[in-house]
Amino acid sequence: MSRRAVILAGGMGTRLRPYTVVLPKPLMPIGDYPILEVIIRQLISGGFQHITLAVNHQAELIKAFFQDGDKWGVRIDYSLEDEPLGTMGPLRLIKDLPENFLVMNGDILTDLNYADFHDAHVRDGNIFTISSKTRQHRIDYGVLDTNEAGRLTGFREKPTAEYKVSMGVYMVSSRAVEHIPHRGAYGFDQLMLDLLAAGKPATVRDFPGYWLDIGRPDDYAQAIEQFENMQSRFLNG
Repeated sequence: MSRRAVILAGGMGTRLRPYTVVLPKPLMPIGDYPILEVIIRQLISGGFQHITLAVNHQAELIKAFFQDGDKWGVRIDYSLEDEPLGTMGPLRLIKDLPENFLVMNGDILTDLNYADFHDAHVRDGNIFTISSKTRQHRIDYGVLDTNEAGRLTGFREKPTAEYKVSMGVYMVSSRAVEHIPHRGAYGFDQLMLDLLAAGKPATVRDFPGYWLDIGRPDDYAQAIEQFENMQSRFLNG
């Protein structure tokens, strides 16, 4: 099965400043590789033959590093945004997308099996599939449950809430792309709401493995440490 991926690599990386003043976030190194190279190597291991990088901020640096992908034995091309288009808006600029393709952020560290994720989406005929991670968040306060009269009905001391979050990894069908408007910025959140309104909800697949969104300096420090300790887990040795 031919597999295609689009990596969103055009963000400003403002939360990761001052690191991203010099380099775009996808080129920030973890171990011996930029994080985007780790992702590309993982996709190649998963049988992806064609990768499009959607770029904007410091695009020339990214293009100079990856060029046409020949160094890694994969086809890499680029989609350049003239203005910020959000997470889903860039897809309308890419004219040769197949019926089903993977879309992901270019700044995450995970051991997700991209090939399995791709193939499950195709097999199930989903319009849009989200890879999700279950997170737990401890509330550092006593939580008061009250009724309409202001009477206490229950009390929970520093409870833990559990919720699913998007990993920034998606499988998209051409049926979903039809909902993306032709102009203006358009995000993942807008597409999800539009699909719900149209009665075409996305499918959510919970992932039990490792995932880290490298958004802030402490996340970046954690990524460096985890990659050093578990490199074979991310790059199959």
